[in-house]
Formats: sequence, structure tokens, C-alpha cells
Amino acid sequence: MNDFKKLRIIFMGTPEFAVSSLDKLVKAGCNIVAVVTAPDKPAGRGMTMHQSAVKQYAVANDIPCLQPIKLKSPDFLETLSELKPDLQIVVAFRMLPEVVWNLPPMGTVNLHGSLLPQYRGAAPINWAIINGENHTGVTTFKLQHEIDTGDILLSQRIDINEQTTAGMLHDEMAAVGAKVLLETVQQLSEGAIQPKPQIFQAELKHAPKIFTETCEIDWHKPVKSIYDLIRGLSPYPAAFSYLGKSKIKIFGAAKEESMPETAPGSFETDGKTFLKFACSNGYIHLLDVQLEGKKRMPIADFLRGYRFEK
Repeated sequence: MNDFKKLRIIFMGTPEFAVSSLDKLVKAGCNIVAVVTAPDKPAGRGMTMHQSAVKQYAVANDIPCLQPIKLKSPDFLETLSELKPDLQIVVAFRMLPEVVWNLPPMGTVNLHGSLLPQYRGAAPINWAIINGENHTGVTTFKLQHEIDTGDILLSQRIDINEQTTAGMLHDEMAAVGAKVLLETVQQLSEGAIQPKPQIFQAELKHAPKIFTETCEIDWHKPVKSIYDLIRGLSPYPAAFSYLGKSKIKIFGAAKEESMPETAPGSFETDGKTFLKFACSNGYIHLLDVQLEGKKRMPIADFLRGYRFEK
């Protein structure tokens, strides 16, 4: 088959990141016969049922939507088979059992937010910045048994500068990834891609799930390490520390590389325009913060209303 628009495609994804890819495929004329996404779940103060971003897009564009609780359930597997997909695409979804990813004759393609084999795992965007990388990328690959290990189809590099946050990289990667994914579908339909095994040319870096303990700042670390942690967790889930007994999330910061005269974790402020914490070899200036139970705000607004303990 050399016309990608004739391929029967099932798209699997859940968050906003996946919507960019789905929208790119739809607007290119791809035949999306169904989407598979997470079940609705209660959210917010009223605990009202919340639809995933992918479901919202599917409903708005009249695409059939499947929301299985269990991916091995007989009803779900029967429905997949009846849809007769030529190809399945996965973007930010959960781990698939072999009975699902091995169903279409052309297999299942996954879009991953790194240049594989580096940064396999759940949080590649965050860890690339936390580790101070100057570039990352996106990769499309064929799913196989071990997570993020399948043969590579296409990839594209994305540069990271010292101001890049996880949020900025997320948005750029969603757009670049959508473009690479469409190119992958087009070339697969033409038989123009030769899948390549993942090659290890350097020490393998992983991208495990982010936990609360990952987000707490250790002020004894070097200033660049802390600065990269703040960027890599902004805006979500956000790095944090404590101001007295109050937890404070830090979304934006600047680094000052000069030997501090005070102990790591101590802070200095003029009470009006700046608040900085000492670390092992410099200071971190807080620029964009949120005190527990309060709104996120610029540091000057925060200092205007905060009363320091004496």
C-alpha cells in the first residue's frame, strides 16, 4: 500500500501532548478509525468526571473512542479486531500487551520524547533538562516486548538552551513529534523506511517516573545542578523547598555562581525584589514561586505579601 490515507489507523494516547500528533494525522487526511484513551476519571474540587485531552479531540471530530479499563479484556480485543487496523500508533499511552501491539499487519508505532536508546522511560522531557543536556529529540519506533527498545524508524534532534523549561520543551517536542510521526506513516505506507536496531554508543541514561523526593531541592548540590532541576520540573510537578515551615514551589529561577558566605539552604532577601538561597558554590535567585495554598506569582508580588519569621 503506497497511499497513507488508505491505511486504517488506530491511535492510542491520553494527554494534550498526544493531541498534537492526532491532529496532525487527521488534518493530513489519515483514516483514523478509532482512538483508544484512558477512562474518564473524577477530578477537581467537585470530583466531576473528566475526559482525557485525546477523548475531547475525538468527540469534537467524530472519531470513535474506546476507553478500556483492561487492555486484555475480551470485549476490547474483539472490538480492535473488528476495526481491522493496518497500523496502530501510540503517543503517551500506557504499556501495551503483545496481543494488542502485535495485532495490525504493519505493527504498532510509538512516538517517544528522546533520541533512543537514551532516556527510555516515563519522563524523558524532564530528565534531559534535569541532567543538563544541550539537546534531545523525538523518535518513532516499532513496539516490541521490552519497553522503548524496538527498532527505530525516524528521529529528529531538538536543541535545549539554558532557559528551556520542561514546559517549553514539551510544547516544542509535541509539534516536532507530530511532524516526524506523519512522515513515519507516509514512509511506512511507501515501504521507504528500513527499521534500524537501537545502537548503544554511550552510557545509557534513563528517564524514570518523577516522584516527590525527586522534586525536593538539596541546597548542598552545585548551583547548576539545582538550576537544571528547577527548569526540568517546571511547570509540573515543580521543584520545591521550604521557607521556614512553609513549602514553596519554584517555577522560575536564576543562578549566581559566586562562593556563598552562608551555609547551603540559608536565604537572603531585601523583602522587596529578591530572595536567594545559598547552595554549595553559588546562589539560586527565586523568580516565580507558589507558597503552599496560595497562587503562583512573581517574586516581587510574593515578597510584598509574605511576612518572614523573626
